[in-house]
Amino acid sequence: MTWHATSLNATDQHSIPVFSWDPPSNPKGVIQITHGMAEHSQRYAALAAELQGAGFVVITHDHRGHGLAAQPQGHFCDSDGWERVCDDLRQVHQWAQRQFPDLPLILLGHSMGSYISLGYLMRNPLPLAGCVLSGSNYGSPALYRLARMIARIERWRLGPSAPSKVMDRLGFGAFNRAFKPNRTEFDWLSRDPDQVDRYIADPLCGFPCSAQLWIDMLGGLLEITDPAQLANVPNIPLHVIGGSRDPVSAPNGLPDLFKALNSDQRDRVSLKLYEEARHELLNESNRDEVINELLQWIGTTLEDSKQASTPST
Repeated sequence: MTWHATSLNATDQHSIPVFSWDPPSNPKGVIQITHGMAEHSQRYAALAAELQGAGFVVITHDHRGHGLAAQPQGHFCDSDGWERVCDDLRQVHQWAQRQFPDLPLILLGHSMGSYISLGYLMRNPLPLAGCVLSGSNYGSPALYRLARMIARIERWRLGPSAPSKVMDRLGFGAFNRAFKPNRTEFDWLSRDPDQVDRYIADPLCGFPCSAQLWIDMLGGLLEITDPAQLANVPNIPLHVIGGSRDPVSAPNGLPDLFKALNSDQRDRVSLKLYEEARHELLNESNRDEVINELLQWIGTTLEDSKQASTPST
């Protein structure tokens, strides 16, 4: 597996760590992966190897406060964090287009990365062949507003960049309740104990985030659950995937997201729920099934896009 690392300068001169995996020959397209909260892009190396083996270039980057961009860990920035992480995604997309101008690009966002992906899609994105939203959600705006109010109190108490254990408990502490008796604090991530143990052993995973990051992300969630804002998402193929026992979106977050996206403005939205699977679908015990079906969706999407762009004779 051949991969390369580089860095890009964001509009505020933040350095964005970017990683790319090149296919052996004749690439079919580019898959741009956007990781979730309290993890990092290199966790997707195994997935990247499989996508690479299937003929795709794979590109990932670390969000601010994550992975190699953790300065400090768990903190986007003191202000305008949501706008900045959405713009970072745009910067990486532009770089990918410059590197591979003739290849179609599909965006794959997991969890917080899916929220950032939707935020980006609302902001006049560059051309995309499609987008996969994994472990996403479409929750109650009232609940997001309440959580944001608590996060603001935490910011007043701790300052913007200090980790908030209160928000960590409110955000993640309840997720394990459905899986008692619990072996670890992160059983909710996957049924595969090896994957859970790898997450726990990784110093770049599982950390509490700052109150300001929570304020930023909850503001983003309020944005993407606003029908008027969601209407700005372009009519491209959108594939919503997740586990039926994912506590992040339980009980109806993914079906509700599918319904919200499947509007008059959009007619290429699909939903796939995997029975008994938990939050990290791509690290689940049925991972092979998920990846095989993901590759099928990507292949069909690219073929449909190719046919649509071919002039009729």
